[in-house]
Amino acid sequence: MKRLVVLSGAGVSAESGIKTFRDSDGLWENHRVEDVASIEGWYRNPKMVIDFYNERREQIRKAQPDKAHLIIAELEQYYNVIVVTQNIDDLHERAGSTNIIHLHGEITKARPVDRDDEIIDIGYKDLHIGDTNSRGKQLRPHIVWFGEPVPMIEKAADEVSKADILVIVGTSMVVYPAAGLVHYVRFGTPIYLVDPKSISLGYDNFVQIQEPATTGMERLKEILISK
Repeated sequence: MKRLVVLSGAGVSAESGIKTFRDSDGLWENHRVEDVASIEGWYRNPKMVIDFYNERREQIRKAQPDKAHLIIAELEQYYNVIVVTQNIDDLHERAGSTNIIHLHGEITKARPVDRDDEIIDIGYKDLHIGDTNSRGKQLRPHIVWFGEPVPMIEKAADEVSKADILVIVGTSMVVYPAAGLVHYVRFGTPIYLVDPKSISLGYDNFVQIQEPATTGMERLKEILISK
């Protein structure tokens, strides 16, 4: 089977009703991004950050995968699909995708404040100040915030470098380091981008489907299955 790598961003989950911090002028659900999505924000007010992600976790629990998530999962019938997502939700998993790299962490998981390799699955439960691991360390959301390294970026870059086809959907390719992943693609690899805004990547074999993720992925599925 050919290797199909999908780079997915917020636009994939937007049609499931998941808002992002890019929706409104530096605000995310009426909070300043630097207050709830940066390591400095955590140091200033960890309770506010924990409460914020508890609300997001509940929002995601109620959401359902949209057609774009489902089509990406369906493509596993035809390709060896690897999803590299910037999203912290679990909608790709719930749609049926089986090989997913979360660049920016996962909202259904937590980790102690002193290390990033001890991951605890909390599902949709709330976190609280005072929740600790077996060593007595406070738990925090397993989210990569601004000001923190992106541990999975090297694994993602390796997958992109081995792709036979690259699909970019629901991301404007402006947030680094994720936006830099496209530069790891092998010369001549077909690149398909699904986004309603016109985006030029300057690559040969590049095709844009200028539609939202759901309808765009329906069109792209027809193209990919016909290959």
